[in-house]
Amino acid sequence: MITVRVHPRASRARTARKGDELEVWVTAAPVDGAANEAVLKAVARELGVPVSALELRSGARGRVKLVEVNRRGRAASRPARRPFPSAD
Repeated sequence: MITVRVHPRASRARTARKGDELEVWVTAAPVDGAANEAVLKAVARELGVPVSALELRSGARGRVKLVEVNRRGRAASRPARRPFPSAD
């Protein structure tokens, strides 16, 4: 699980690591799930996995979200560009 802190309606999209969290700035507004979709795309790009390997576990309506990475299937065969530190 990765904790993601979201900044919607940002002037530009970007990501940054802050300790065990990933901070994501998205230009999308938090309306009709647009920001959540943009967040999952940004997290997938940061981890080097397909969006289909990610699942939003909690925080769909908040700024702090928990995202689970499915390491099975296609996601397991693709190495991450920059692996996220494990909390284990």
